[in-house]
Amino acid sequence: MKKFFLLLTITFFSIALFAQEDEISAAEAAAAAAEASKLDVKPTKTVPDSLTWMFSGVVGTNLSQTQLWNWAAGGNNNFTGVIFANLFLRYKKNKISWDSNLDTDLGFMYASDTKFPWRKSNDKINFATKLGWEFKPKWFLTLLGGFKSQYIAGYDYKEDLDKPLYTSNWASPSYTDLSLGIDWKPNKIFSVYYSPIAGRLTTVMDSVLRPKYGMQLIKQPDIYKNYKAEVGMTFKGAVLYQDIENLKIMSTIVLFTPYTKKFGNINVDWDFLISYRFLKVLNVSLSTSLKYYDEIMIELKDGKKGPRVQFMEVLGVGIGYSF
Repeated sequence: MKKFFLLLTITFFSIALFAQEDEISAAEAAAAAAEASKLDVKPTKTVPDSLTWMFSGVVGTNLSQTQLWNWAAGGNNNFTGVIFANLFLRYKKNKISWDSNLDTDLGFMYASDTKFPWRKSNDKINFATKLGWEFKPKWFLTLLGGFKSQYIAGYDYKEDLDKPLYTSNWASPSYTDLSLGIDWKPNKIFSVYYSPIAGRLTTVMDSVLRPKYGMQLIKQPDIYKNYKAEVGMTFKGAVLYQDIENLKIMSTIVLFTPYTKKFGNINVDWDFLISYRFLKVLNVSLSTSLKYYDEIMIELKDGKKGPRVQFMEVLGVGIGYSF
């Protein structure tokens, strides 16, 4: 797990350094232009308040369909549809900074001639917001909040089962975070946040799912708490790169470890999206989500249960809007 965490950190900061270099090049070019125009002095213009707000993101839908008739090579008729949005709202005026991000998607697929033809393929709600006060240039005292869950019931569609295995639902689980820490924003692309005072509330409202997500047993044989409150430390890094027209790169990584006997066992949430718009309305995107939660037991084919690295990748072409 330590090697995995090191690789994860190096990868994320590589993205950030690439963005930083691009920012420095742009700054050098701007400085050169300013030096060349020193003799052409113009009256200073007042920047309107509306420029203190910045709204950016990607919304769209990806669709695919396959229909077969007497196809000798075999296969299944199938249809997949996903709607998604990754939105950023930023406010900066004087010493006050406010950043919010919503990363969400929901998708379904249909595959004919299978035991479970209709399936949920995507379901994610990731919301985060942080309010900061700049106590020195590029450094902010920050209050951060976050919420993660899913919209509807989720299942594991194993063909050897009589019915799909129930695995998740709205607020089962959900993760609500609240912390106070320091946020470093060296430029408009990259930010790093650290808090030694971080609270996390995990809820599992459906009693059937509570053992799966590590809820505390309070009465034999199967009465579990529906929530778990923890205090620990957290780290968050974020990248929003949009200096190339029609191209957006967005990534966030959140690490959390509780002040308990499991201190040092790090929960990981890393989301990445790269999106490119062409022909004004068409959009190609690649998104990935990587998770590792120490308390979530995942069963493998050999029947063994334990915490595992979870990974999802979605490559899609569809109708989208980038702004």
